[in-house]
Amino acid sequence: MAEKDDGVVMYWRPGCPYCMNLRLGLLFSRLRYTRRNIWRDQDAAAFVRSVADGNETVPTVSVAGHALVNPSRRQLLDAVRERAPHLL
Repeated sequence: MAEKDDGVVMYWRPGCPYCMNLRLGLLFSRLRYTRRNIWRDQDAAAFVRSVADGNETVPTVSVAGHALVNPSRRQLLDAVRERAPHLL
């Protein structure tokens, strides 16, 4: 199962310090992305499990269908530059 669009989707859950850290790191990056809460969206949780060895590891980010599990800000922005530069 993969994200079908060419955008960036961040999978997160409330109370996750790693999610908050990544979101804060992206605050001034101008990156356009959508967020999906895995506790409220069963499909989002299933996607995360499918790319994270059965775990609900967040943040997980899909960049043009390519999944990154718990990426750093730099890893995420590098993936966007390579796979979806029009979003920067």
